[in-house]
Amino acid sequence: MQAGRIYLDNCVTTCPAPEVLTEMQPYWEKKFWFPGTFISTGESTNSLINKAQNTIAETLEASAQEIHFTSGGTLANNIAIKGLANAYKQQGKHIIVSVVDYPDLLTNAAYLEKNGFEVTYLSSDSEGFISLEELKQAIRKDTILFMTTAVNHTVGTIQPLSDIKAVLDSADHKIYYHLDAGQGYGKIPLNVNELGIDTMSISAHKIHGPQGIGALYQRTGTKLAQLIHGVKRVDNLQTGGLSIALIAGFAKAVELAFSDFETNIAYLRELSNYLLERIEKEISDVELNGPRGEKRAPHNINVSIDFIEGEAITMMLDQKGITVATGSACASEGLKANYVLMAMGKTHIQSHGSMKFTVSRYTTKAELDETVQALKEITKELRHRSPLYLAMTKEK
Repeated sequence: MQAGRIYLDNCVTTCPAPEVLTEMQPYWEKKFWFPGTFISTGESTNSLINKAQNTIAETLEASAQEIHFTSGGTLANNIAIKGLANAYKQQGKHIIVSVVDYPDLLTNAAYLEKNGFEVTYLSSDSEGFISLEELKQAIRKDTILFMTTAVNHTVGTIQPLSDIKAVLDSADHKIYYHLDAGQGYGKIPLNVNELGIDTMSISAHKIHGPQGIGALYQRTGTKLAQLIHGVKRVDNLQTGGLSIALIAGFAKAVELAFSDFETNIAYLRELSNYLLERIEKEISDVELNGPRGEKRAPHNINVSIDFIEGEAITMMLDQKGITVATGSACASEGLKANYVLMAMGKTHIQSHGSMKFTVSRYTTKAELDETVQALKEITKELRHRSPLYLAMTKEK
């Protein structure tokens, strides 16, 4: 990370932990071998991969053989969604997703629609939750797949995963359940057996691991049609090579994130609550987007600041050495209104005025204090340039 910079965009990516960098170093320099049999180098790599699979599996109450390494969460989502749809299309071609899900899920749904599948898009309430009753009503005899995002990438809403399982279990036939846990893994408890998950994607760089490595959980007995074809080096789902150093770094990041899980989560929530409290107390005309309390991911605060645009605030904070986000992670290049906020019933003005602050275990309260002070100064400056704000305050 750039020296002296305050980084509050941990929703999109996180800085690698120092221990992760140390763990990877030998595999860049000396232990770079692919897995194999009969020779010591290959067996050594086999051992590393098996250990890493076990490390991840233990955090999910899964088994090691159910963990498949991929180049990231996006590929894991693609392998799972397309794999499930094509493996079970003889049983039906109906899929359910929601309008507030992560782009990986929505773009895969659109792709499958173009290839003969039908998709039902569930609506969202004002806090980003899907309706369990709407889900129940959407299920048909030919429904084969439901997919959702554990933690919303824009506003941090935690979907009612256990309640969703109950709805799916009430159907008179098997409906496969795919979960994008990119924002949830390491932030909320995820027991794949209790939640009835069939496939799930996670990513290392969201939990202070390296970029370029992720994993897919695939429940034993769940079929996936092959998406990628080629020579098997590390895994049969993502053929070809994967960096052994990145796998080692991923495992170390998982170890660190779960070594004192409850304490880590409590610290994130303490930070986000502190930040929200200061923003709401010290800046007028601010609205929280998404739920309050335990139904919100511990690291995410998304607010709309009236009368000014989030893009302007983002750029001015950046000039002060503070990195934040406006709009959703991975999809904020353009100036379109955020689709999640719009689906939640926000106006274009509220969407464009939205700011997202996501903290990490390396964030300090001193950094948040500096951020709030800068935000106050920028808000005051931009509002004094706003004809709408001046007109509104004059009327008051």
